[in-house]
Amino acid sequence: MATEAGGAAQSVGMPQLDFSTYGNQIFWLVVALVAIYLLLTRIALPRIGAVLAERKGSVANDLAAAEDLKERAAAAEAAYQKALADARAEAARIIAEARAEIQADLARALAEADADISARAAESERRIGAIRASAIESVAEVARDTAAELVAVLVGSADASAVNAAVSARLKGQPS
Repeated sequence: MATEAGGAAQSVGMPQLDFSTYGNQIFWLVVALVAIYLLLTRIALPRIGAVLAERKGSVANDLAAAEDLKERAAAAEAAYQKALADARAEAARIIAEARAEIQADLARALAEADADISARAAESERRIGAIRASAIESVAEVARDTAAELVAVLVGSADASAVNAAVSARLKGQPS
């Protein structure tokens, strides 16, 4: 009989395929599935759900913070553009003031230069007039001396008053 039991056990094959143990196997399968279901629904899935909810909240907070930072950046850019426009306007005003000041300085310098040039021109004209008068006197004196010498050489003696009167008349453009 022992050999029969050993032979029967060998002929059955794998225990999972033995029809006599199906009831047992189905019971433990149901117990295992219920245990897995309870573990998943009571422990694992709530933790996963909590992690997912936390991530979702974190992402939503990050998106809100990013939107806030985007609005701040837009406000900062607008403030920068306004400050840049104000700076450009201030620079244009400063340039205009500097130009006006330079033009005023230039006009004053030109007026001073014109006055200096006019004074120098008047002084030069006065000197030229003095030189002309001196030159005319020198020409008259040379003419008198030359005429007196010529008359003295030609006639022998010259009357100084007659020579002076003749030279003066001739220098004035009158015939002698």
